[in-house]
Amino acid sequence: MEAPLTGVRVLDLTQFLAGPYGSMLLGDLGAEIIKIEPPGGDPMRQMPPYFLAGESAYFLSINRNKRSVTLNLKMPAGRQVFYDLVRVSDVVLDNFRPGVMEGLGLGYETLRHINRRIIACSITGFGRTGPYRDRPAFDLVLQAMSGAMSITGEPERPPVRMGIPMGDLAGGMFAAQAISAALYARERTGEGCFIDLGLMDCLTALLTYVAQYYLAGGPVPQPAGSHHQSVVPYGVFATADGHLVIAVFAEKFWSALCRALERPDLAEDPRFARNELRLEHRAELLPLLQDIFRRRPTREWLTRLEAEGVPSGPVQTIDQVLADPHIAARHMVVRVPHPSIGELPLLGNPIKISDVEEHFHPPPRLGQHTEEILRNLLGYSEKKITELRESGVV
Repeated sequence: MEAPLTGVRVLDLTQFLAGPYGSMLLGDLGAEIIKIEPPGGDPMRQMPPYFLAGESAYFLSINRNKRSVTLNLKMPAGRQVFYDLVRVSDVVLDNFRPGVMEGLGLGYETLRHINRRIIACSITGFGRTGPYRDRPAFDLVLQAMSGAMSITGEPERPPVRMGIPMGDLAGGMFAAQAISAALYARERTGEGCFIDLGLMDCLTALLTYVAQYYLAGGPVPQPAGSHHQSVVPYGVFATADGHLVIAVFAEKFWSALCRALERPDLAEDPRFARNELRLEHRAELLPLLQDIFRRRPTREWLTRLEAEGVPSGPVQTIDQVLADPHIAARHMVVRVPHPSIGELPLLGNPIKISDVEEHFHPPPRLGQHTEEILRNLLGYSEKKITELRESGVV
């Protein structure tokens, strides 16, 4: 069976992380992604500090399953090439500040006039409306302003940035979801649409129950460290040789945990009989559990916890995750032939669809597919392609 987005063509004007990550997700699902780069290339091609055969590891991580076309959109001839691409495409994805696409002559109304079925998705820091619309924003700013940073880290300590750039990644995921929904809607209506995606909106939406607690009359949420505001015990504990986590999200797991700890008295203790009581006596219970966990190594505890069916796991470092046999079984590390690197390891696609075979192509070299697309997709002559190249349009 073909991948679900086979036959969909996306013109990707984005740089940095959120947009390229979103277009890569679409490419993993079968869409043809044409990455439109200025003649100097996406700046992320030069992102330090790690490179493989001159290719930035950062760029490699978010640009597989794409084809690269260099195109100077500031030149009238470059915009004309882009218009020709719009005529034969389904989606235009950009992450310019509000007004930039319009200033280039590439606003949605212009694109819609060329192709009424076109879906345009614009990813900006704060969306196209509101008092912050013209501000620049990167992941760190988004984490701070969305409230996410205020609840990350340990109590009574300074705010902490999340270890992965969720402000950007959330935007990429929402972009892929929104575009997929718009493509489905277009099958019924025959019309494209414009998607206004603000990264601050995306990360704010992920506050979910934490924000709802406040909206329901609770206090302003504070950092909970590695533990949970609503469930006890649910967090990380130090062992004799490392750390593990336990998630007692239902009462049956509390009695199972007590058996694994060989402490049936805790299950019978009236202070800890139910979760609401454990929340009330959190300050008494957590140090007690921590003292027990320190007495044995991680693997021994995990064996006991798994035998009792307690949701648990080790706190793994990145090298341990990438060597995990379960990650290997799920094909979450794939190896892709690359013309200069050789065998390139990349993270896999988490979306597994029955009867759809995964295909991964290496991130493109700058402008690798320019002539191929101009010739085969747009039908340009060799003379015209040469003129475009000599004039600096491509």
